[in-house]
Amino acid sequence: MVSSSPLIHGPQVILTKFLGSCAQVGWTVWTATAHIITAVIGSGVLSLAWAMAQLGWVTGPVTLVLFAVITFYTCGLLADCYRVGDPVTGKRNYTYTEAVKSNLGGWYVWFCGFCQYANMFGTGIGYTITASISAAAINKSNCFHWHGHDADCSQNTSAYIIGFGVVQVLFSQLHNFHKLWWLSIIAAIMSFCYSTIAVGLSIAQTISGPLGKTTMTGTQVGVDVDSAQKVWMTFQALGNVAFAYSYAIILIEIQDTLRSPPAENETMRRATSMGISVTTAFYMLCGCLGYSAFGNGASGNILTGFGFYEPFWLVDFANACIVVHLVGGFQVFCQPLFAAVEGAVAARWPGSAREHGAARLNVFRLVWRTAFVAVITLLAILMPFFNSILGILGSIAFWPLTVFFPVEMYIRQRQVPRFSTKWAALQSLSFVCFLVTVAACAASVQGVLDSLKTYVPFKTRS
Repeated sequence: MVSSSPLIHGPQVILTKFLGSCAQVGWTVWTATAHIITAVIGSGVLSLAWAMAQLGWVTGPVTLVLFAVITFYTCGLLADCYRVGDPVTGKRNYTYTEAVKSNLGGWYVWFCGFCQYANMFGTGIGYTITASISAAAINKSNCFHWHGHDADCSQNTSAYIIGFGVVQVLFSQLHNFHKLWWLSIIAAIMSFCYSTIAVGLSIAQTISGPLGKTTMTGTQVGVDVDSAQKVWMTFQALGNVAFAYSYAIILIEIQDTLRSPPAENETMRRATSMGISVTTAFYMLCGCLGYSAFGNGASGNILTGFGFYEPFWLVDFANACIVVHLVGGFQVFCQPLFAAVEGAVAARWPGSAREHGAARLNVFRLVWRTAFVAVITLLAILMPFFNSILGILGSIAFWPLTVFFPVEMYIRQRQVPRFSTKWAALQSLSFVCFLVTVAACAASVQGVLDSLKTYVPFKTRS
């Protein structure tokens, strides 16, 4: 039902085919740890300073740690579901969906497919918005450098969104896109570059002089926001943090690269522990240093909110890295969806798969993929709101894919008795995370609705 390609967020652009080639070598805990770190650290870090500003010095770091602990624990449960039955000799599950099908079956497989495809579609919108904002930021940075920080350097992001859409229309027609494994490596390098630059600039700004006030509880009611805004933004910040931690979706693919003995689930638990620890430390640096640099007024995207003006060339380079990363990342997300739709249509109408000429032109593919990218582009133009979209994506991915399915599969595989202490604890964890997801999603939708009150497509400049 769902393609075996990994559904990746942020710099999670290591293709399953690349991971499959690694599996032939039989990689170890260190390489699995590297995969995890590469998979988690990405565009999600850009919103962490803003999230910290909503949560404050107490709740902010605690939230990062809690999400890390939950992710570590549930990924451990998921790692135990790599094999059916015996952890050493049991049947392997090569993808997340195979694990759900083997352990749960029925409507769970449909729900898993829905969550994955919804995540793909939403991420296409999120990547389009983020890349266009970063492209616009390059021009803004140059404008501020040459004309002064008080100059009107606002940009119409709609034009950049359309430009990104045109590029994706062309890329979406490429044949054998899954063979471009080198694109994944470039994207991973880009993500580390802009994340590291964000941390470095935050350190420099903190040392030279913070630009805003920080507090123990974050934005202050009556000073920065009103009481309703405080509640909505707090929950939206939770969605942004959840987005930054979603890597469970490709855990099975990473685990499939490991050699045994020891059992793959044991190695994966160790790799997850190290990977999440390193990632959390990096997130603490980015979130806390960004908050210390800009205080409660921290922008939604630390590299495009223009707290950083100089060195302008470094800001330009960081944003260029984001654009390059997301140009490839968009296709990595959308190609499995393309394949699923085209496969279903070809099964019903075989003639739709016919190719013409040396260019292997397929009319259905040309029309369908162009229409799909056009819809993504249109929605991005109508809702170019970085933090709200990240909050929605984080809520879509976090509870079902990081918590619900691992918990349900573990209960079914280990035959945990209903209403036992362990069953109650696992279900309670899932229910609490479900409530957080609902709250984050509702707050992010509210953020979109609020922004739409003042936003006019093609006219509003930022």
